[in-house]
Amino acid sequence: MSQRYGIIDIGSNSIRLVIYEKTENGAHRVVDGSKRSARLSSQINEQGELSQEGINVLIETLKIFQLLAKQHQLDALVPIATAAIRNAANQADIVIQVEKKTALKIRILSGREEAEYGFLGMINSLPVQSGFLLDIGGGSSELTLFLDRKIIHSFSFSFGCVSYNKRFDSKTGLSDEQLTELKQEIQRELSEHDWISHYKHLPLIAVGGTARAVGKIHQASIDYPFAQTHNYPILEYSASELFDQLRLMPQDKRKKTAGLSKDRADVIIPGLAILTEVFHYIQATHYVICGAGLRDGVFHKLFFPEQPLQKNPLEYSVENLIALHTALPRAHTDHVSKLADQLLSCLMKDDASKEMYAVYLNTAARLYRIGATIEYYQFAKHTFYLIVHSHLNGLSHKEILLVAAIASFRSKSKARAELKGYSQLISSDELEIISRLGYVLQLAAALDRSETQSIQSMELKLEQDKLHIAVTAAHNDLELEAHNVEELASDFKKHWGVKPVLV
Repeated sequence: MSQRYGIIDIGSNSIRLVIYEKTENGAHRVVDGSKRSARLSSQINEQGELSQEGINVLIETLKIFQLLAKQHQLDALVPIATAAIRNAANQADIVIQVEKKTALKIRILSGREEAEYGFLGMINSLPVQSGFLLDIGGGSSELTLFLDRKIIHSFSFSFGCVSYNKRFDSKTGLSDEQLTELKQEIQRELSEHDWISHYKHLPLIAVGGTARAVGKIHQASIDYPFAQTHNYPILEYSASELFDQLRLMPQDKRKKTAGLSKDRADVIIPGLAILTEVFHYIQATHYVICGAGLRDGVFHKLFFPEQPLQKNPLEYSVENLIALHTALPRAHTDHVSKLADQLLSCLMKDDASKEMYAVYLNTAARLYRIGATIEYYQFAKHTFYLIVHSHLNGLSHKEILLVAAIASFRSKSKARAELKGYSQLISSDELEIISRLGYVLQLAAALDRSETQSIQSMELKLEQDKLHIAVTAAHNDLELEAHNVEELASDFKKHWGVKPVLV
């Protein structure tokens, strides 16, 4: 039986509700969500208290979220709060008022917990081993050093994009004097932690609203064709150029920036200032924008307590996608995947690229029939769309396109047409890779055309211009498989130089 859980993230800048469904097959997905730009950290008065107006906004938002949650008949609704509530002098009063008016008991995360949950959400969704993780919030920013996918150090700093915007009002831009003061303050806080300066030349993984906004703005500026900011790399000079352009713009002009939402037009400048200054301080190699973070980490920790940390982000996301599409013929696609891997090992025996190509082929083989869960007759087209628009964590945007094109492959000309809008990411050389691996997948599928997994073992031998395929089968009737291999043989030979022959 499926279950639904809601997480309310009470941040310093915005309050968000995300509703997750955990299916009876163990998969999970987001089924609904809502956001309100509450700016709680700007409602902190001189005494360090959240104003009654701010508390009222919080309570009103939570009541609206409860109405939405009620429609989904949630098994649990978990409200968590970060810096704005954590640092408020009247924290206890806020919690009491909220519980009295909504019956919700807020769980206030410590800075350490916030960093740990953010790390968990990130590490389960990116193929990264070591680096710095920066989560820029409205009232605080968490910096975490991780090595070999384990947290080494973390700290929650007092600077955030909303609190800095309150101090350094950027309506008309950010002056050189303001920028110098802001940078010096960030450097001063960072310098109090020796571990930060001991590790250099690592990637800076950025999560949170500022990070996602930077990714969207940068993608809009270069007409980036892939509609996803998660796992999006940005070079240092690109982020610096973006900051230099935005910080001199008045807010009304800034609102018209492509990719930037109007409710973030005021706080994007201090947010970018924090991002670029931390980058320079740690001498990072490049930025990586991560679309997963705190809420995802809380979800994994609370609702998958037996194994919140996934060992392999790609494997986990592929299994999750398969579990969401229960009509997919799992026994067939698993068998095709094994056959395809054996074929590739023979064809690319001494090729250094074999290992990476095997990852693409294995992923594509396991998902190639996913489009048939929508409609069979055009399942290749649906397969391409589903893979491109699903989260295949552990792959770059280019690699997701490669896998989608291999999984949906019918011919080189059709693949070229399908990838026409992605020429910025897929070159002619990569189209050739898609074709070669696509034909391997077609051959593997042909060897189980009856979808009975009859072939129990397979011996392959390359001899001149032929690929001899000798099989041991559960039954002798492989007429359907032999016919499909013969139909494919000519096109296969054009790309691999050998003609497959089932013997």
